[in-house]
Amino acid sequence: MIQIPADLHPDCVPIAWLLGRWEGAGVGDYPTVEAFRFGQEVVFSYVPGKAYLAYTSRGWILDDDGNLVRPAAGEAGYWRPQPGGEVEVLLTHPTGFVEIYLGRVEPAKVELATRGVLKTETAKDYRAGHRLYGLVDGRLMYVYEMAAMGHELQPHLSAELQRVAGADQARS
Repeated sequence: MIQIPADLHPDCVPIAWLLGRWEGAGVGDYPTVEAFRFGQEVVFSYVPGKAYLAYTSRGWILDDDGNLVRPAAGEAGYWRPQPGGEVEVLLTHPTGFVEIYLGRVEPAKVELATRGVLKTETAKDYRAGHRLYGLVDGRLMYVYEMAAMGHELQPHLSAELQRVAGADQARS
């Protein structure tokens, strides 16, 4: 079990299990792309006394042997726990869109759905997302569904990540 930092805002305790740096791999697929493998690093950190977690994610396309081919998607934002087990998540993408997710927090589980998406003129057609994160046997696992490029909401990514740095190193 994760040791909760003493200076973590009390509202963040229900999602403190996310704190740390996570690394691993996953798979992706969508009607508009060929199936692919990817590596990923995710970091959840906190600012002492602030009622949010900071979040960054970056990925790399991998070949069949697990070797890095090229950089892939990235995103950054904030996870803002709310009363009653709710959470608001704000994410920004370098490809030209911003997402607002609303979701529910349960012990070692967070489920999110987009409340809104804003795009620049040059961003791809992306309309909605759904994410499910869970802590399973000490691993961070997630699935991500999206509605984009004229397609309805459907599976896009899934990954399994291992914690490589803990909450004690997650202070921003």
